[in-house]
Amino acid sequence: MDIVHLLPDSVANQIAAGEVIQRPASVIKELMENALDAGATQVDVFVTDAGRTAIRVIDNGKGMSETDARLAFERHATSKIARAEDLFTLRTMGFRGEALPSIAAVAQVTLQTRQPDSDLGTRLEIEGSRFVSQEPCSCSVGADFEVRNLFFNIPARRKFLKSNQTELSNIMQEFQRIALVNPSTGFTVTTNGTLSVNLPPSSQKGRIAAVFGRKLGDSLFDVTVESSMARVHGYVGRPESARKKGAQQYFFVNGRFMRHPYFHKAVMEAFDRMVPQGEQVPYFLFFEVDPATIDVNISPTKTEIKFENESSLWQILLAGVREALGRTGATATFDFESAGQPELPVFSRQSFGEGFTSVSSSPSSPLSASRPVRASSVDDWQELYAGLTQSHVQDFSPSQQEIPFEDIPAADERPFSADHFQYRGQYILFSSSDGLMIVDQHRAHIRILYDRLTEQMSRSAVPSQGLLFPEMLQFTPHQQPLFEALLPTLSGLGFDVTSLGGGSYSVGGLPTGLGGVDLQKLMDEMLEGEESADPEKERTERTVLALASRMAIPVGQVLSGEEMDSLLAELFASSNPNYTPDGHPVMALLDEQSIVQMFR
Repeated sequence: MDIVHLLPDSVANQIAAGEVIQRPASVIKELMENALDAGATQVDVFVTDAGRTAIRVIDNGKGMSETDARLAFERHATSKIARAEDLFTLRTMGFRGEALPSIAAVAQVTLQTRQPDSDLGTRLEIEGSRFVSQEPCSCSVGADFEVRNLFFNIPARRKFLKSNQTELSNIMQEFQRIALVNPSTGFTVTTNGTLSVNLPPSSQKGRIAAVFGRKLGDSLFDVTVESSMARVHGYVGRPESARKKGAQQYFFVNGRFMRHPYFHKAVMEAFDRMVPQGEQVPYFLFFEVDPATIDVNISPTKTEIKFENESSLWQILLAGVREALGRTGATATFDFESAGQPELPVFSRQSFGEGFTSVSSSPSSPLSASRPVRASSVDDWQELYAGLTQSHVQDFSPSQQEIPFEDIPAADERPFSADHFQYRGQYILFSSSDGLMIVDQHRAHIRILYDRLTEQMSRSAVPSQGLLFPEMLQFTPHQQPLFEALLPTLSGLGFDVTSLGGGSYSVGGLPTGLGGVDLQKLMDEMLEGEESADPEKERTERTVLALASRMAIPVGQVLSGEEMDSLLAELFASSNPNYTPDGHPVMALLDEQSIVQMFR
């Protein structure tokens, strides 16, 4: 019996849709790109319930005839190419003829479209690949696509959509990419009836500033390099704009967004020893190349691009960024992370040896809940701890096994003031019944502050301090939904935030102890955590941890004996003295037997 058969078109379209249409953002991307291919100078996007209920994209492009409107929803129907050779001369965003049939396979679609030389347009309805109706209508020139109930016929796919905040954030990310590379086109986004983004036509740099804020725009310098292979132009951030997370980095080729780790290395190579290790600079770089020298037909998303002369372009890009960077006069290496922060005492060489601070070396007030502590100026303090896990003498190592609570003596039984020391402003060392205990002071304070903030939130009693001059925050369209979702948690932590519209917010109050922190940077890092995790899961824990990390004692701050006493006492009274809330060890033990072995 024959068992091989052709799949129905509706099933084949649903399978194709699994690659092309992964979420509401995919619909936005495909419809916006079609609008630009049609020559639109204005594209308006309307989103309801983050695209679950409805997505509408209206453009003023050249529109479609009655026949074209119907044929456009057939698989592999396209106006962009006619033969295989056309793939090597592509100047349009779309070319496969998969987007519209894929969308129609998993949603209810209504299209109204009219060409400039026609008095009447066409209205067409399709539901789950099934043609419903087509009739003449009165409508504006261009195309008006309405996509309702996405994945209505694939419940499993709809079930795996993320929260509205996450889906809306993804929509805005796709919107940003398209808006950035088409500055001469006007764009708007309306979410649930409210105008969220309005981008009128502008210059390239003006569009970047409109999307990401004037502060970022002012930190960029021009890059332009031309060769027989390509023209590369755009903007790169100055060294002082570098950051560990959330740097805006965009590559485009022939008007198409692309991901290219290899070219990214070329940009960062140009900044060698000019920015702190692990930090990234923003960039917006546009490649113009012969379409015959690239292949965009690699993945359904078309963001992976293959270049014929990749190595040569790498050198061109590196030279161009270096040359432009040299014109800015930025040649030195700076610790931008600590720029503008208060002066801190550093460790000194005392009689206890290099890097040690005795209990009497810097007397000051005890470390307590009432004393505000400046946020850490070192984010990668985990790396500083790594060197402690290996002894440099005969391979003896401190033990990192969990130290039982019952083995920790009570506060009044600990001779802290007699025999504990601070090493290099990072670690507190003291003797215990089992050997030499080593505590990471920054991690210890994170554990203490995390427990304190969590307990205060449970009582709605997080202390807040008002600001004489409110601080301003600016978020991109991509970040706005994530920040809005974070606002209730921030309010519970003592932040007083007011929306000013257009992605701008005013901060009039902060949690006590958070003074001196770069709020924009802190919030950007928090939003990075929101983006990489499920925003609906453990949001409070993530936010409290980020806040505690910023408020904790900086690495390198010298503590008095009383402050070390207070810190250790609070640590041992915390919920888990052995680990930070995200699982990093707080203390290690160099047992007595290992110490004895060192001197045999």
